[in-house]
Amino acid sequence: MSTSASFTEGPDDPTVIDRLVSANQRYAAGFEDPGMDARPVLHVAVVACMDARLDLHDALGLELGDCHTIRNAGGVVTDDVIRSLTISQRALGTRSVILIHHTNCGLESLTEDFRHELEDEVGQRPSWAVEAFRDVDQDVRQSMQRVRTSPFLLHTDDVRGFVFDVTQGLLREIDPA
Repeated sequence: MSTSASFTEGPDDPTVIDRLVSANQRYAAGFEDPGMDARPVLHVAVVACMDARLDLHDALGLELGDCHTIRNAGGVVTDDVIRSLTISQRALGTRSVILIHHTNCGLESLTEDFRHELEDEVGQRPSWAVEAFRDVDQDVRQSMQRVRTSPFLLHTDDVRGFVFDVTQGLLREIDPA
């Protein structure tokens, strides 16, 4: 497995963002427009955690153009995820939703007190919820329920939720009941 974890910045080294921009320039030099449309070929939207250990395309056998990918802390279904799913379904033709949480998630170690701590530090309370959880299976069930009951989504019959094991690379399906 290739990783950039060993990259460290020294006083004369480029910043991480400079490194990423340089990588993009190398990528663009050999880039050929694949001629794709914004509509995902498999008509599926993947909602997952932003955790850097999840390589969704590789783990799910996906190729460029196969799916829409919506990621956030915890992979929880928030109002913004519903917004993205609504656009994905109504404007771009997706019909299925796969929700992926994972083992050893950082949100399992936080509480809603995080918002209070931020308020104390910066003088303003965030308008968003942390969406912390203790039981990853139950949080997947909650996310499935939020998708299935949203009045904005056209297709709620093919919604499935999983927990990705970060040590084994396997998905474990969660029963919505």
